Amino acid sequence: MSIRLLAIVVAAVAVTGCASIVNDSTNPVRFETFNTSGVEIKDAECKLENDYGTQTVKTPATVNVRRSSKDLQVTCVKAGETDGRGVAISRANAGFAGNIIFGGGIGAIIDHNKGTAYTYPQWVRVVMGKLLTFDRRADVDGQPNRGVDLPGPVANK
Repeated sequence: MSIRLLAIVVAAVAVTGCASIVNDSTNPVRFETFNTSGVEIKDAECKLENDYGTQTVKTPATVNVRRSSKDLQVTCVKAGETDGRGVAISRANAGFAGNIIFGGGIGAIIDHNKGTAYTYPQWVRVVMGKLLTFDRRADVDGQPNRGVDLPGPVANK
């Protein structure tokens, strides 16, 4: 094998592991709101917050959320409804694992600090009056992540 071909192969492998190169700094997340009876609540205003800032969206909508190692806090409000709250868990993605395997510690530190090494669930269904946690590990393509109940108080009407 020639040195040039070997260099190309090594470079290709190194690039495939770098989350900064293969992932944008945002990932799209669909947000929906429902009541406890399973009826969709349209036009609820949801505040999305992580260490990179706050966004507000009216449901249903798909939003590009800034990737972060920190979880995404979600609070949805609508007149006449009890607030719905949730936590979208930030999980390391495949680019981060590849970076550790092929790129070593420096690339992993860069991707961690930039947030590109992490991904949120792809489709979050907030239930008004509940406090839920949404874990990307529970995502199923083409289906909403319905979350898991968390104990704790939910904001008043």
